Amino acid sequence: MKILSIGGTGNISADCVARLHQRGHEICVLSRGQTPVPPEYQTVRADRKDPSAMRAALKGVQPDVVLNFLGYDLPEVQLDYDLFQGRVQQYVFISSTVVYAKPAKLLPTTENAPQGNPYWDYAEKKQACEQWLLRRWQETGFPVTIVRPSHTYSKRWIPNAVSSGSFTFAARLERGEPVFVHDDGENPWTGTTSADFAVGLAGLLGRPETIGEAFHITSDEVLTWNQIYAEIAAALGAKSPQIVKVPTDFICQLAPQMTGTLKGDKAHPGVFDNSKIKRFVPEFRCRTPFRQGVAESIRWLREHPDKQNLRPELDALIEKVLAAWEKQGRA
Repeated sequence: MKILSIGGTGNISADCVARLHQRGHEICVLSRGQTPVPPEYQTVRADRKDPSAMRAALKGVQPDVVLNFLGYDLPEVQLDYDLFQGRVQQYVFISSTVVYAKPAKLLPTTENAPQGNPYWDYAEKKQACEQWLLRRWQETGFPVTIVRPSHTYSKRWIPNAVSSGSFTFAARLERGEPVFVHDDGENPWTGTTSADFAVGLAGLLGRPETIGEAFHITSDEVLTWNQIYAEIAAALGAKSPQIVKVPTDFICQLAPQMTGTLKGDKAHPGVFDNSKIKRFVPEFRCRTPFRQGVAESIRWLREHPDKQNLRPELDALIEKVLAAWEKQGRA
């Protein structure tokens, strides 16, 4: 099949398009050109947020399947509908498990769980995109498939609750500096490698029975945040890591920008039912335990310091929260 990937060099998408290419599919990546696209793929350059540029760049492209890794706003998926309605066999929208209502009423969360996450505009936008696309499927037969990953990480990410796309959190542990964990650190959570996720995604493509359906693709391994941070520290070789327990409400009061990622996501149990994806894609299994996956990420980032994305403002945020919490404890 000819597969157009809207985004193909990111945290999740890079491993997905690589696996699809290995399976013999013809890959075309839509990119702004800021990150190099592997030469074995066809590249179409356009800014996702520029409708005129999108229409011009895709005028001669005739994909069988479209993968949208970069759909965050409703006008973007509405443009995709205009571009691909009647032209593709399948349109896969990469959504997120953050669309579910928080806290979950039942665990593990299934694909039919109630939606509505008021804590994070990212979640509200993803939900709006999902709902609009599913209505187009019901009304016009637009061949949409919804995929909902949770906390998925590649070799460039170290999963944590502050900023997984930066090595800053890990660097603090490596230097013996304190970090914080929200609440008591016992909240259950799921981390999935992008390579494992790619197996599930690839198995859904080109299959009519997946149209109009939604799928989780996450690991079944469940760890607490205390365990996650202990594994990160162990992989770093950090002895006696200083991990301070701070209430979520206190963190969000001091750092409102963390409200979405905490109250809208990581401060609640992240445990998902993957029985549906396993029925449709029997070969899907998450074979990489977190201990192995995070060690591989740390090793790769140490070998590629230019990819660590160190951010001084994250250091400042962590210091601010810790100092305020210590001050409150003394008071």
